[in-house]
Amino acid sequence: MVETLEPIKADHGMESDELGFELTESSLISVDYIAPAAAISDYVTTLYHFRCDEPKFRDIQPSSVGHLALFPHGRGEMHFRAGHRDPNYEVAVMTPLSTANPIIVDGPFHAIGAALTPLGWASLTGLHAGEHRDRLRPAQEVLGDEFLALGTELNADYRAGKRSGHECATAIGEYISKAVKPINSRHADLIKVVNAWLGSSLNPDLGDLLDKAAYSERQVQRLTERYFGLSPQALARKYRALRAAALLSFPQLTPEFEAQLGDAFFDQSHMIREINRFVGRTPARLRDPDSPYLSEMIAPKNLRELES
Repeated sequence: MVETLEPIKADHGMESDELGFELTESSLISVDYIAPAAAISDYVTTLYHFRCDEPKFRDIQPSSVGHLALFPHGRGEMHFRAGHRDPNYEVAVMTPLSTANPIIVDGPFHAIGAALTPLGWASLTGLHAGEHRDRLRPAQEVLGDEFLALGTELNADYRAGKRSGHECATAIGEYISKAVKPINSRHADLIKVVNAWLGSSLNPDLGDLLDKAAYSERQVQRLTERYFGLSPQALARKYRALRAAALLSFPQLTPEFEAQLGDAFFDQSHMIREINRFVGRTPARLRDPDSPYLSEMIAPKNLRELES
């Protein structure tokens, strides 16, 4: 029987003691991150193979762009801040997440997938990120029968030992390379501009984005929500929290980074609330050795779309 939670209130924190369960320890989890091939590097942040063979798995998925995911082992649910829950279908698409969300699974739990960039989400699905965010959906509902058939085959091969997690992840990458479609070139340029704007500062100024975008303010608002799932202001808030969490996960902070963090938030309690909302931990827990999945997903290399 899948363990369930009460619906999460809109402003509820996500610490494990508040949720009523302890997170699965790092010694029980193995995660391999696989660099995407050059042909799909604009569309995929990372491929991955995740394994935990415990009878119960509990963790928190940070706010992110969409994923293509296979779940060959483990049945459970993702619990969303709005109060709904979605099961982890064996072949699934996780839509862009606007906040961090708990995952509870009856194990063993194995996951294989691809974390998409905003361009990858748009080119692969063609869906409005804002209208479809915060869901875990069956693959055929988003991508049609082709990926469902591939995912079903890969899951069967993985369970039978015919293909490794690395091989299955690589096959997902090959599917993406063939399935992506061009988007409006001006929209693609705007995605690059927004990425650069987000990466320019922990607290980027909206005026700087509007100065560099070849669109009106209303169009920038509309298109940013379409491709990133949030308005520019909300998106900056999300990435400020993710990048602050990445900095705070370092063993030591330079005086320069400490100053940047101090300038980015009103005060310490504000920073704690924001990181908790988008990452699922308070800063005190970010260096927790029992949180390897989170530590890897907020690592600077996995925010590389912001480096352009």
